[in-house]
Order: sequence, then C-alpha cells, then structure tokens
Amino acid sequence: MLRSVPMKHVRLLVLTENLPQASLALAETESFHPDTRAPEEIRLDAMPGRDYREIFNQAQSRLAKITRLIPVDGEPRIDEVRVVEFAELGALNDWLGELWGEVSSYEEDFRRLDDSERLTKEQQASLANFAHLNIDLGLLRGKTRFLNFHVGLVPRENLRQLEDAARLADYLLHVYMHEGENAHVVVVGPTGDQEAQIASVLAAAGFQNLPIPQGLDREPEALYRDLAEQRLSIEEQRQSLQETLERWGQPFHERLLNARKTLMLAEPLVALDPSLHSAGHLAHLVGWVPARAVAALDQRLRESLNLPFDLLVRDPRPDERRLVPTVPVKSRWLTPFAMLVHQYGIPSYGEVDPTPLFAVTFLLMFGMMFGDLGHGGVIALAAWLARDKLPKFYLFGVFAGISSMGFGLLFGSLFGYEEILPALWMSPLHDPILMLKVALGWGIAFIVIACLLGIYNRLAIGDRVGAVFERHGLVNLLFYLAFLWGGYGLATSGGFGALPAALAVGSLLALAAFQWRHLSAPTGEKILVVVIETLDTVIVYLSNTLSFLRVAAFSLNHVALALAVFTLADMMGAFGHLVTILLGNVFILVLEGGIVMIQVMRLQYYEGFSRYFSGDGHQFLPLRLRRGSASS
Repeated sequence: MLRSVPMKHVRLLVLTENLPQASLALAETESFHPDTRAPEEIRLDAMPGRDYREIFNQAQSRLAKITRLIPVDGEPRIDEVRVVEFAELGALNDWLGELWGEVSSYEEDFRRLDDSERLTKEQQASLANFAHLNIDLGLLRGKTRFLNFHVGLVPRENLRQLEDAARLADYLLHVYMHEGENAHVVVVGPTGDQEAQIASVLAAAGFQNLPIPQGLDREPEALYRDLAEQRLSIEEQRQSLQETLERWGQPFHERLLNARKTLMLAEPLVALDPSLHSAGHLAHLVGWVPARAVAALDQRLRESLNLPFDLLVRDPRPDERRLVPTVPVKSRWLTPFAMLVHQYGIPSYGEVDPTPLFAVTFLLMFGMMFGDLGHGGVIALAAWLARDKLPKFYLFGVFAGISSMGFGLLFGSLFGYEEILPALWMSPLHDPILMLKVALGWGIAFIVIACLLGIYNRLAIGDRVGAVFERHGLVNLLFYLAFLWGGYGLATSGGFGALPAALAVGSLLALAAFQWRHLSAPTGEKILVVVIETLDTVIVYLSNTLSFLRVAAFSLNHVALALAVFTLADMMGAFGHLVTILLGNVFILVLEGGIVMIQVMRLQYYEGFSRYFSGDGHQFLPLRLRRGSASS
C-alpha cells in the first residue's frame, strides 16, 4: 500500500469513425487517464473531435440556459450505453437552439421585471433619506428663481457652527432627521451673491449632498405607498409569468431529460478531445492505465469496436515519471487521512505514498498528547454525529477519539480524573522523565524512518547520488545515527566515544566535500556556504529531535490543565463546582484539543514529509461515464 500503483502507457490507434465507440469503452472501464502530448511516432496533425466538441459545448450551454427556466430535476440514469453520432448531436443542438429561441422571450420578461424591481428598491432606499420631510420633494431639487436649496448630511459636531454660518449668510437651516453621527439638513437661502459664500461654508462643515432622484417628486408618505404597491404588482406579475412558463414548459420535460442523457453519453469523446490526433481515417489516442487494468481495457475494446484497432502497451520511461499520474488511496478508512496528505501535495509516481504511515503515526501522537477516555469519547461521538455533514472526513474524528480513549485507559484518565480508573500503564504526571524518554525515542524512530523513506524514494527514481549525499540522504542518516550513539555514550558514561565521533566528523566532511564540488562560486563564498550548510545539518537534526519532546509536554499539559480546573472548582460551592468542571472540560476539549491537532500536523509536515515526500505529483483522473441517479 506504500508503493504507487504500477502504471502503463497505452497508445490506441482506431479508425476515426470508431472514435465515439472507443471513447465510451474507455469511459466504462474508468481506467484511462488521457495524455495530451502530441504523438511522436508519426505526424498526426488533425484534431478529429474538434467539431464534435464545439457542437457539444453549444448544446450543453443551451440546455443549461433552458433548464434555468424550465427546471429538470436530477440526472437521467443511463442503463444502456450507446454511441451518440455527430448527426444526432447536431440535430439535438438545433432543437435546443429553437427551444431556446422561444424560452428566451420569457427570460427577457423576467429580466424586465427584475429591472423594474431593482429601480423600485433603489427609489425606496433613496426615499429613506427624506422620510421625515413632509413636503413635495420636487421643490427641493436644485433651485428656483429666488431660492436655492441644499439637502444633505453634516456631522453632528459641526451642526452648531453651520447654523451660525448659515444665519450670517441669510440662509435658513432645518434639521429633519438624526442618524448615527450625522444630521440630515435642508439649507435654504436666496440666490445671487450669497451662493458662493454658502458653498464654501458647507464645504468647511463637511456637508455631503443628497441628490433627490428623478421620480421622487411628491411627499415621502405618498411615495412610500406607491412604491410598495409597485413592488407588490411586480411580484404578482412574476408569479403569473412563472405559472405561464411552467404550463408552457411541461410538455418538454421528458425530452429535456433525454437531451441531458444524450449529452452525458457524448461527454467522454469531448473529454478526450485534447489528446485526440488523426491523419486521414486514422485516429491516435494515448494515456495512462493502471497495469492491473490493461487486460480488462483490451477486452472491453475488443467487445465494443466493430472495426480493427491497435493497442500498444509499454512501461513509463524515466523521463516521463513526472507525467505519470498517481492512483489515489481507495481505502475508506484512509480517505480522511489522504485528504490531509493532499493538503501538502500529491505523491509523485514511484514515490512512497505516506498516507498509511501518516494515519498510524498521527493517531499515536494525538492519543499520547491528548490521552483521556472521556474527552476521546466526546470527540468520537461528535464526529459520528456529524457523519452526514462530513461524510468523507468524520472517520478522522472517530479514529482520533478512539486513539485518545486508548491512551486514556493507559494513563487512567477520565475527564481529567485520575482516581476513578486504574491506569493500565501510568499517569504522565507521576513519571514525567519516563514520558520525556518515550517522546525522545519516538522522535528518533520517526526521523530515522523518514530518512530511510527519503533514500528509498530517490533510489526508486534512479537518483543514486542524491540518495547518498543530498539532504536527508544516507550520509545525513549516518551522521545522525553517529550523533545519537555518541550522545547516548555522553549521557551514560560521560564520553562521546572515538568511533561515533569519527563517523560523525567523517560524514560531515563527506557532505562538505560534496557541496564544495557542486558549488560554482568564488572560494571565499564557497567556504562560507559549506560551513553554513554543514552547521545547519547539525542544528536541524538536533532541533528536530528535541521538537518531539512536545509529545510528552502536551501529555503533561493535559493533566496540568485538569488539575487547574479541579483546583478552581474546589473553591466554589456545589453548583459552582459543577459548572466549573463542565466549562473546564469544554475549554480543554476545544482549546487544548485544537492546539494538539495543530502540533501533530506540524510534526508530520515539517519533521516527516520534508524528509521524504516531494508532493509534486498529480492525481489519476480517469475518463468516466456519468451514470446519473434519476430514472428517465
């Protein structure tokens, strides 16, 4: 399961007239991933599916527009697979075009009603600014022969100054509404020389003009009634138009369902279009197929095609590795973990799929860091109850909860209480040194396995030099093991040891020599880069190993948080004690549970994936035939 599914490159030569049937056969097997590269063996410049694709796309677009107005529920079920010839597809497109010509008149009517409703809404919104003015609004638009009107907003803090300035300019100011930090005002004064003066006064006061739209030329109360009646009338017209459309479109439902079925049958050939090439009557098609599916594909083509064809199968070449798609994990249990792996990247072909290892190590670390029978049970139950909303991901929460429950039994912890259940192993807080040792051992094993997988991945693609000398390669691993060996000797006997020291120094010198050889820079710069890279190797492995101490730290933190909650609860009365315990456990579940999840993901991505997983592949997406769900 760790290795990629072996793939084969297939080349299919068929007669052009047999292309629709070949595309259906490929779609039915659900094993053919198209390769869009141009053929190398012979010159095949024509694109045989282009006209078919253009007609299909036009018909698909017309059907989509029609079914927006004449809804057709569900997808028709395809019980019998058949070829959709070009002539049939063209006839369907013509009929959909004629039907759209009739349906579009209804769309235009709906659009006119929408425009009318939008205008009415805009007028109602504008009218809200003048709701407290019980006068004909048409009188306030602009100015008359003798009077000039300004309607707008002014900040409340500037209102008193504006009143005084308007009075000096022989203008009247009327406040008709306060809204938030602004006052709605009308400023009225004589036309003539004072106009320039009042304009500068208004600008200094931060006055914002509120233009009165055309159509609002009566009292606001009367306008409100008229606009409300207009909206009611528009809604009644829309309802009547919808009922008329439904009656008119009812006879077309069955035929539209059949049209959808026809386009579903034609879709495989259109999906293949970028990878189709031809010369004369010969069509060329290439793609990637899982090795285990080649025999079934050949058999299906023999059963489906009534004319001769040629199927050539070969292994991927080394230079094609990045083009080969990776078949995703099919296990239902691993699907949620695969989703998290894909957030980092898709495994390249030939690369180890980290999903199974990720699932096991993730659950073990999460359980160890958040071990509690009660909290784990809540997580598992909550995930199970959310299975309808998260059908592809709920198992992740279930498994995480079960892991937490398992370690809760080992630690003897139930909602933070450690005296209810006997610990099958021990409580982390009773022997923190042992927990730190376990976490350190876990981290060392994790890093060693990650380095071994990285070496394997490089060897699988033929990169032997990289497997030995590149980052996290064999020489890096040798240094790490020598460093651990010497560190253990230093901790137990007080000496690093001559052999581990020689291995560590020798591996570092080998890395430095490799880097020196492959650097193109002046001597001084080369020395600086080699020293920094060598020092970085030492620091990275040391810091990455110590990083796993957080596994123990969070297991201790879980107990410490529970003790803090119990201490607070003991300071309360009976009711306060109960409330504190409940809220404290919710706090631990939400806050600490989330932090632990983030920390485990960090360890997986940075200490694990960065060592062996490139994530620069692309997923296997085979040609499929949509079968639908509703019976036609």
